[in-house]
Amino acid sequence: MSLAIDRLAWAGVWRRRALADKMVLALGLMALALALPPWPGAALVLVTAWGAALGAARLPWRDWLRLNAAPLGFVLTGAATLAVEVGPGGFALAADHGAAALATVLRAQAAASCLLLLAATTPTPDLVRGLRRLGLPAEITEIALLTWRFLFLLLDGAAAIHAAQDARLGWYGWRRSIRSLGLLIAQLLPRAMDGARRLEIGLAARGFAGPLPMLSPARPASAAFLGLTLGGLILVAGVSLWAA
Repeated sequence: MSLAIDRLAWAGVWRRRALADKMVLALGLMALALALPPWPGAALVLVTAWGAALGAARLPWRDWLRLNAAPLGFVLTGAATLAVEVGPGGFALAADHGAAALATVLRAQAAASCLLLLAATTPTPDLVRGLRRLGLPAEITEIALLTWRFLFLLLDGAAAIHAAQDARLGWYGWRRSIRSLGLLIAQLLPRAMDGARRLEIGLAARGFAGPLPMLSPARPASAAFLGLTLGGLILVAGVSLWAA
């Protein structure tokens, strides 16, 4: 998922749009999803977030569906515990006929879609730069950048190990697949520790004592985009409160 999000963020049409524009849209929709009633508030927020992702941001619909499938699975798993109750006669539908479960699914998936909209349209360096402007300590942002970078290094290492195992028929049959998976995980941990140690030594040898440089130029916010966004947020809130 992380590779897909990063690829979409760097190749999307909103790549050069100001971070403030996207944050106001995504975080504003998330605030409405948490504050408004699940129906129709969260449902309208969900539709708006999907419309912005597929229409305005022009994200490929297959990738967008794939990104939303993972959080939806967790949401449905948690909501299942609200939809049923256990009694003397065994499992039965909850007393509210699943209303609480439906409200949870709508609110949680709407909030997740808002976060995915921001992540799939904004590269990580831009997000880190924005967090620094908001006052997040530089040490935390540096750790976040290094973790982000190490994630792709680990994925490259895992792909290389998997290719080598596959060339030796290590993934032929479920018994060999389980064994190969264990060996792959066992080899990744020493590689991660060794890479982190080498990075620490390299930074110390260069006398590193400041923030990591990032190629993330500042871009001014668009007054027209912000005005349209605020108008849309007010419209969603008004329709939700009127129809509730």
